[in-house]
Parts: sequence; C-alpha cells; structure tokens
Amino acid sequence: MSEQTQEPGRAAPRRVVVAGAGMAGVQTAAALRERGFTGAVTLIGAEPHQPYDRPPLSKAVLLGTAESSAFDVDFEELGIELRLGCEVTGLRAGDHELDTEAGPVPYDVLVIATGAEPLRLPGAEGVPGVHLLRTLDDAVRLRPVLAERHDIVVVGAGWIGAEFATAAREAGCAVTVVEAEERPLADVLPAEVTAPMTAWYAEAGVTLRTHARVERVEPGAVLLDDGTRLPAGAVVVGIGARPATAWLAGSGIALGPHGEVLADEYLAASLPDVYAVGDCASFPSARYGERLLVHHWDNALQGPRTVAANIVGGPEEREVYDPVPYFWSEQFGRFVQYAGHHAHADRTVWRGDPAGPAWSVCWLREDRLVALLAVGRPRDLAQGRRLIESGAALDSERVADPARPLKSATL
Repeated sequence: MSEQTQEPGRAAPRRVVVAGAGMAGVQTAAALRERGFTGAVTLIGAEPHQPYDRPPLSKAVLLGTAESSAFDVDFEELGIELRLGCEVTGLRAGDHELDTEAGPVPYDVLVIATGAEPLRLPGAEGVPGVHLLRTLDDAVRLRPVLAERHDIVVVGAGWIGAEFATAAREAGCAVTVVEAEERPLADVLPAEVTAPMTAWYAEAGVTLRTHARVERVEPGAVLLDDGTRLPAGAVVVGIGARPATAWLAGSGIALGPHGEVLADEYLAASLPDVYAVGDCASFPSARYGERLLVHHWDNALQGPRTVAANIVGGPEEREVYDPVPYFWSEQFGRFVQYAGHHAHADRTVWRGDPAGPAWSVCWLREDRLVALLAVGRPRDLAQGRRLIESGAALDSERVADPARPLKSATL
C-alpha cells in the first residue's frame, strides 16, 4: 500500500490480526493477500482443527460421507500465520493488544470474526445424550447416534432443526421435532409461507409438535409442559444462536441488543483500527433502511472482501457494505433459497403452486422486488437477486406467472 493512500500521520498497517477462524475469518485473511497486503496476517481460532466450512456439517460430515470440510486454502503459501486451539479472552484497544489464552497478541488492525454460538436449552446442560450441532466435534459426536438409529428429539423447528431432522431420517432414525411456537420458522417467515413448508415434516416421516415447550430433559426422555413424555435416545438442540462476543465485555467496543458488534457501513467497529464481519456483527443497510444482523454463510463470504478493501485502501477508497442478504437450506428433499429482506414489503406475489415441488414467493414494496424465497426454482432466485440489486420496477401480473422468466417482468 502506497503512502499516498494513507491518512495523514497514519502508517500503513504492518500486522493484521483476525480473531475467528471460520468462514469470515479465513476469507478476510485470504482477501487481504488478494488485495496485495504484504504485512503480517495472523488468524486465531478457538478450535484445534484446520479451519473448516460449516454447511457440510449438517449432512456430509454428520452422515460420514466426509471426514471434514476443511477450507482449500494454503495458509503457508499465503503467508498467513495460524494460531489454532487458542481462544480470545479480551481486547485492550488502547494498547492495540488482543488477549488470548496463550497471552497478548499485538495488532495494527484487528478484525473481529468470532461468529455466533448456539443457544443452550436451559436445564439441559450436562444431561447425557443432549447435543448441539455447531462444530466439527459436535458432528463427529452425533455420527454414532445416527448410525445406531436412536429415537431422536430435535428441539427447535428452525433451519438447523429441519436440516438435522432431514439427515436423521436419511439415516433411518425416528425423529420428533418440538417447537415452542405455533409453526416452524415462526420468527423469520410469515405464516402463509411456512404453511406449505410445515407439511414437509409429515411427508418425510418426521413428527412435528408445535406449541410444545420443553419442561425438562432427563436421560432417555424429553418432558413437555403438557405432561407428554417423549422417548429420546438423543436430544439435538437447535433453538438459535447469538453473536460470540462475550469476550468483548469492558473493551469499549459498542455492542447491539443481541450482543453483536455495531459495525458501520464500512464494517468498522466503534474503536479505531478494529473491524467486525460475519455472524458477530450488524451493519446499516441503506437498501433496506435499517441495521441488519445476518447469520448466514453468504454474509461471511462477502463481508471480508469489503473489510480487506478498507484495510488496504485509503480513506477516499473505502467501500460500503450493503449486500442483498442470501442463504440456502437443503431440507426434506428440497432446495430452499432466500434473497433480500421482506420486513417492509407491502405485497406478496406467488409463483407456482406451493403444494407442488417447485414454487417461489416474491415480496414487493410498491413495484420493486425486495425479497424472494424459492423452493426448487434456482433460476427465480438468481434473477430475483439481480432485480433486487438493480431496484428495477416490476409488473406484478408478470411476476405471478411461473412460466415467465422473472427477469421478463421488468417494466
């Protein structure tokens, strides 16, 4: 980086430290090298394993068709120092030092990429047979459970609950999913959209119990608050996740209501020389007029490019991060994709029959697409994502015709 790109009096960063070795951390380190950063890059991860991707854990690794999902990154060739099995414990921003179990690590620029941690079921910690599915070790521990075809109770009918239930049924297990709300995905999708998705559970041979709260878990059983006792050779908890930022307490980094780092439009945190990216950070979206906290893989892939650009570039070259959020889920034999943010839509338009194998639902604000969910219609998703990015005006009647390419609905 040339001196001409530096702020007055600011030296080029000599050392970037990335806290977190998941997708966001690995991609940040790699993107720095792609951008031509020649200083030291240190990647710190709490787990002892080579950095790995998480989506394969819920199927390939879990079912034993893959031993791991390590990133195909040659850290040595890129000159990236790995410090694995090393948990971060605090931040002293005034000293430009990150505290870890192995001692302090100095930095010129710090990138917080510690991701999210799963919520635990109250009262279930320490009970034999209770599992989470977040790490490689979690997936390895669950393999023999599926292989032995235990009766399994899944607590939570969100994305991870549905994906695990899918894998467990594929392995031949009897599966019951317990959901406290009145329907699956109640906190992320409208009732009219989740209604056809609810039927997928029964079609797959999964028992779904809604309005069902867990009273307690004991070895071999889950007791619900209505007195029902469900046999359970294993219990898998998938009730959500929260940003893994407890280690930032007292650091001076501004945190939001969910514990997330409050990043700005450049993904910079509230203190100098600190950035935050991925599941642990929220960012303001001019596109949607609100701050977004996105716990999905694509955000952890895209955000690091902005962070790297803003570390390497000068103050006049800073890039704004305002993506169209995107995620996918493979469940019950269906490929589900979502792009956008539908909270402020004023109209819903369906494409295709939601009782069939392939359909989409589009959310419009005035005549512009703001979000889309596609089931088995990847072309709708790809075209819809571009339409959201462009802000093109659409004809809703043409949008509703599933035989027409979505892109042909532009006015």
